[in-house]
Amino acid sequence: MGGNACVYLRSGNKVPADLRLLEANNLSSDESFLTGESNAATKSTGVLAETVGVSERANLAFAGSTITAGRGLGIVINTGMKTEVGQIAEHVNESESAKPPLVMRMEKFTKQISILVLVISIVLVIMLRLQGLDAAAIFFFVVALAVSAIPEGLPVAVTVALSIAVSRMSKRNVIVRKLPAVESLGSCTVIASDKTGTLTVNQQTARQVALSDGQRFSISGQGYNGEGQFTAIDQTEVSGQAKGRLDKLSELAMLANEGSLIEEKGEWVHYGDAMDVAFLAMGYKLGIVPQRLKSKLQLLDRIPYESERKFSAAFYREEDLTYIAAKGAVETILGLCNLMQYADRLVNIDRVQLEKQAEELATQGYRVLAVAGAQYLGFQKKNQYEDRDLPKMVFHGLVGFIDPLRPEVIDSVNKCKVAGIKVIMITGDHPSTAQAIARELGITEQDELAVTGQQLSEAGATESQEYIRLVSSTHVFARVSPTQKLEIVEVLINQGEFVAVTGDGVNDAPAMRRANIGVAMGSGTDVAKEISSMIVTDDNFSSIVSGVEEGRFAYDNVRKVIYLLISTGAAEVAMFVASISAGLPLPLLAVQLLWLNLVTNGIQDVALAFEGGEPGAMKRKPRKTNEKIFNPQMISQTLISGLTMGMIAFGFWYYLIEIQMMEETYAGNMILLLMVLLQNVHALNCRSEFVSVFKISLSRNYILIFGILSAQGIHILSMHLPFMQQILRIEPITIFEWTLVFVLALPILMVMEIYKKINDKRSKKLQVEAAV
Repeated sequence: MGGNACVYLRSGNKVPADLRLLEANNLSSDESFLTGESNAATKSTGVLAETVGVSERANLAFAGSTITAGRGLGIVINTGMKTEVGQIAEHVNESESAKPPLVMRMEKFTKQISILVLVISIVLVIMLRLQGLDAAAIFFFVVALAVSAIPEGLPVAVTVALSIAVSRMSKRNVIVRKLPAVESLGSCTVIASDKTGTLTVNQQTARQVALSDGQRFSISGQGYNGEGQFTAIDQTEVSGQAKGRLDKLSELAMLANEGSLIEEKGEWVHYGDAMDVAFLAMGYKLGIVPQRLKSKLQLLDRIPYESERKFSAAFYREEDLTYIAAKGAVETILGLCNLMQYADRLVNIDRVQLEKQAEELATQGYRVLAVAGAQYLGFQKKNQYEDRDLPKMVFHGLVGFIDPLRPEVIDSVNKCKVAGIKVIMITGDHPSTAQAIARELGITEQDELAVTGQQLSEAGATESQEYIRLVSSTHVFARVSPTQKLEIVEVLINQGEFVAVTGDGVNDAPAMRRANIGVAMGSGTDVAKEISSMIVTDDNFSSIVSGVEEGRFAYDNVRKVIYLLISTGAAEVAMFVASISAGLPLPLLAVQLLWLNLVTNGIQDVALAFEGGEPGAMKRKPRKTNEKIFNPQMISQTLISGLTMGMIAFGFWYYLIEIQMMEETYAGNMILLLMVLLQNVHALNCRSEFVSVFKISLSRNYILIFGILSAQGIHILSMHLPFMQQILRIEPITIFEWTLVFVLALPILMVMEIYKKINDKRSKKLQVEAAV
């Protein structure tokens, strides 16, 4: 063997390296961490084509997998980084994680605001120099105004907004590991989801029974329990004869069964092969208890399931009668039968008709198994039975199994569609099964076909037009390898999509790493969790959609904070530019500008971050991937609100200095109070960029109301404290003067209400035109 080591395998062993199997006796292994398939992989010896995907390499045992049944012998072919798991680790290390959307947008925003403040500062320096101010005074004033204009409180407010979203997400079963990921999920345009356990419950369930005479029955309930009942497909009542035949079929399936399903203290406990447990659950729904059934009979021997056999059987004895029960692949069981049960009699088996029934169930996405049995008087008793000892049996029917959909997922997929988010399924399952589930969920249309891993391999490089066409042509990818999943994500990102990838196994790690956001399942591997940005504790797709909603709320709140900070800074700049242009003294001192920035913005921006989510967030289309925070909406509302507040303050300053001939210090005192009140009122405008402030309940953010009152209260208090009066050059005012200044601050509310109304009409008009 060229010096290569051999490894003996048996049930419970962890495979230490990639092995080529030399012997396989009823051998199966759990490779779900690698392939994404929930069922144990059946192993065999032999030679396979090099193009066969990982999930179909039956002659290999992979490092890290667990042997679930049987025994085997394999020769080591790869260790360390050369193993299949090692190759995935290499892809994870080499792949570069995409930047979170919020980080990308904030980087652009900081560059924009820095350049803008620099330009404004240069213009003001020139204007003040022309006014004759000395260099020292100009320097301190421009620095103070720049500090006021730059939203230095933004990092704190953004952190608070994201932290609040993290807390809210945790209540909706989403644990965030990286803070920017909060908003990332809200920005996603594509969710690439695994199937098993995320869209489905990861518990095989018998859903349909087709008796050999063509009678069909549906079975309600899901999962490994006895809750559910049988109903005729044509909605007619299940007759006594049909009930007897269903009982017989279930009894045979239970007898040819090595699984266990028991109810203990109100909870169902199970072990064994998923299909065996599913058969037991089906029997419970008919009122058959396996322990009671088997207690009446003496087990003689079993023929265990093997991939070469494709069936399992059991021999039981009761007095002189020998019972044989068998279940397995349809074509195999058909070959073991010469008769079939037809109503209340036995007839010659009709293979064509039974194969047609099985095909119909398979095209609906069911995994189809057949059940047969026989009883003989005086059947030869042996210590060990083999395949050749099986007599010809009676075919009793077909059972269609499926991993049921989570009931809330259909609604969640619809929410994603309304929100403009594309949902794609990437799974290791069979294409027909994946297609059927995707159609039932509404992920795909009737005529849309799944793209397989083999098709992607044949398409060539990921940059090729054929590869890109395949990725763009479907919402379902089946039988894909971990590398192909990474390539699919790569293509989507290159097309300008913000991609969220869900996963639970080692096989998902490269794609999760490359995606804009990786979402691990709570029941997943440590590798997947370590790579991910967030973890969904209940493995539920609906929780991911809830996370998207919270992410959109978080981004909305970040925008609201930016809107408040930039518009108030713009107001201060507008007021000073207008005053200088009019030849008036500077309205505020440098220390007053810093106080204004500290008291109002420092409290209100953090309070605004607590704003509750706006209804309709999931009805908006995702933001364009190249959209900046300073989009047309932000620019227009910032300019209008900033200029309005600036001109109100300038007008009042002009009135006090030029008309009332008021002393500059006292007039500055009034202007400072006016700016505080303008920002107090404007904070209410910032609660929504679209909805009228009069339609938003105060209860949605009591913290903001408290923050506004606190900011105003602190300023009024400072007007009465001697040491603050000296620092800020302020003094108390009368109630009449405060009321007058408060009334002057109210127009900003009215102006922005009119702006929202006009903007709403324009948006509706554009929507109608787009629909036409």
